[in-house]
Amino acid sequence: MGDADKKYDEYPLGGMITEKGSARRYKTGDWRSRKPEVDKEKCIDCLFCWVFCPDNSVIVENEKMKGFRYSHCKGCGICATECPKKAITLKEEGA
Repeated sequence: MGDADKKYDEYPLGGMITEKGSARRYKTGDWRSRKPEVDKEKCIDCLFCWVFCPDNSVIVENEKMKGFRYSHCKGCGICATECPKKAITLKEEGA
């Protein structure tokens, strides 16, 4: 039987988080294929990237965008999409 013929309950269970607060231990950035990079010359520190990031991966210090917490960044690109100055670009991981 091929994968297309399987029912949902025939697939093995994926990662499960069974206790609150335990997600901090999982390095979800490990499955990223692209990573965001910021051009600080274009960045106006509006922090839209921080507001919209679903993984709390944008590092902010003294109301300024300082970079990314790559250990949890999944490379979704929401930060780049929401940046009004297009200061964030996605690069292929390892490039």
